Amino acid sequence: MSARGSRPRRLRPVGCLVALAVVALIVVVVILLWFLLAGRLRVPEPGPEPPPKPPISQPATCPDVQMISVPGTWESNSTDDPHNPAANPLSLMLNISGPIQQQFPAERVDVYTVPYVAQFSNPIAIPPDGQESYNNSRSEGTQRMVDMMTERSRECPLTTYVIAGFSQGAVIAGDVAAQIGAGKGPVPADRVLGVTLIADGRRTLDTGPGRAIPIGTPPPGVGAEVALAGLKVPGITMTGPRDGFGALADRTYTICAPGDMICDSPPQALNPVNWIPSVLALVRAVGNPVHALYNGYVVDGNGTTATQWTASWASGLIEGAPRPPHS
Repeated sequence: MSARGSRPRRLRPVGCLVALAVVALIVVVVILLWFLLAGRLRVPEPGPEPPPKPPISQPATCPDVQMISVPGTWESNSTDDPHNPAANPLSLMLNISGPIQQQFPAERVDVYTVPYVAQFSNPIAIPPDGQESYNNSRSEGTQRMVDMMTERSRECPLTTYVIAGFSQGAVIAGDVAAQIGAGKGPVPADRVLGVTLIADGRRTLDTGPGRAIPIGTPPPGVGAEVALAGLKVPGITMTGPRDGFGALADRTYTICAPGDMICDSPPQALNPVNWIPSVLALVRAVGNPVHALYNGYVVDGNGTTATQWTASWASGLIEGAPRPPHS
């Protein structure tokens, strides 16, 4: 006989285990939803094969040159007018695209500013900051750029291209340029006159074959995506260095100001294992003062700033670009 007032044993541990299992399941579901809602990084499929023999002329509506300008974080939105961007009047890229539009007639060059959400949500902000994730923003910008170039190439097979981007826009422009250089992009490599990337988050210190050419004295750090290679948290996928620019390497340029952690992060210093401090450092880097001052960052002994150099470089390419026949 059991003693009077005795209670069944083993029930309390079982109840605790059930409660812990429920809590664990809830945590797993929350994390999965966090990743799903923040979005994954989407990479466009390889572009179409170029025609075996290009035509001898193109429609009269086609520009001789197509300039693609890709703004940085918080400098665009998904509904901005690509030919008259007004989402952010202080956008750094307007210091480059504006002078080009003023210098050349529309039939010589069409300037297209890629409209995309251009945001960078802090995934650990409480309460949530209400912004789109970096993965979703970068994916949208890349797809918009690829779609535009694909359609332009289809309509205007003899048009040539000048590509420039800043910050998140430099990552996007650089990724598309790398695809083109590998023969997998939306246009053939011989149609691209040149590429300039300002504050590229995937910048490396490599200067060998396939790598971009530095303008100004290159700082000792690397892009944040290289320093944080392998970091993957909800909405933020750090993809590390590119494989190179292939056929475009001899006409791809990179500009990075010392102290700008987007492109000048200490190698291995932002340890992906310590992902919370790394994410916080990355979010702070997007808004650091140095990152916002490329309009005054001098890149040569003549006092030329990064934006002046890029505008002059683009102007020179457009001046010397082919003038295809129109029909």
